[in-house]
Amino acid sequence: MKAGKITRPLNRLFNAMSYYNFRYRQIFKWTFNSKEDVNFTYDLTEGNILYLAQTLAVVTGAESDRIIGYIHELRNNAPLREHIINETMKSSSRKVADPRADYGKRLGWYAMTRIIKPKVLIETGVDKGLGAVVLCAALLENRKEGFEGRYYGTDINTTAGFLLKGAYAEIGKILYGDSIETLSGFNEKIDLFINDSDHSAEYEYREYLTIKDKMAEKGVILGDNAHANNKLALFSNQNNRNFLFFKEEPRDHWYPGGGIGISFTKK
Repeated sequence: MKAGKITRPLNRLFNAMSYYNFRYRQIFKWTFNSKEDVNFTYDLTEGNILYLAQTLAVVTGAESDRIIGYIHELRNNAPLREHIINETMKSSSRKVADPRADYGKRLGWYAMTRIIKPKVLIETGVDKGLGAVVLCAALLENRKEGFEGRYYGTDINTTAGFLLKGAYAEIGKILYGDSIETLSGFNEKIDLFINDSDHSAEYEYREYLTIKDKMAEKGVILGDNAHANNKLALFSNQNNRNFLFFKEEPRDHWYPGGGIGISFTKK
């Protein structure tokens, strides 16, 4: 009886820890091999990419096989990969950024851009510009198909966006300053809006309120912080919009993943 009182809790402990033991090994390896403190870079598992494609299919009505094709289009974009790695190596930010081109949830951003062909695309919060060049790469592919589009990034840090150079800068521009002030003065209709700036829940919600009347009729909003708060879901509920959430599953990384909150118009 006494042995059971000891062994059963130990068995439960070992069973619970088994879900995390592999993560501990990943953490140890990452600690000594990575330079990143924030904005971790990683790929997604193949199963997670299937979930992503099916989620976007529900939102857009596009076939999931077509969406997976767009995802692989980005993953196989050798010039973009080379650009990201080379510019990271040349930048002073290389001390805190790994020279790698893995996109995580940005695979979904890219696919969404390829599907809906936005004329105006805004991302708030640029950081080094990984999302910026991914989105501009999608716009460049859209241009080949006859669909013109422009990328605008907002960031309060005037050194943000070092990756946005070359061909990507031809269709992309960073608007420096407070994001809400910048959005307040923006006068074009927005087809795709991506929130990735100040991760304060209240600030994020204020961004949505600011762009509410600036969205195109079928405009889509993607939220980078929907795994941490419900503001995009709340905004969608208050404004007769649908909301879905996609959860990331990083491949070979300890980070449990963020995700994409998707707000879109009801049919």
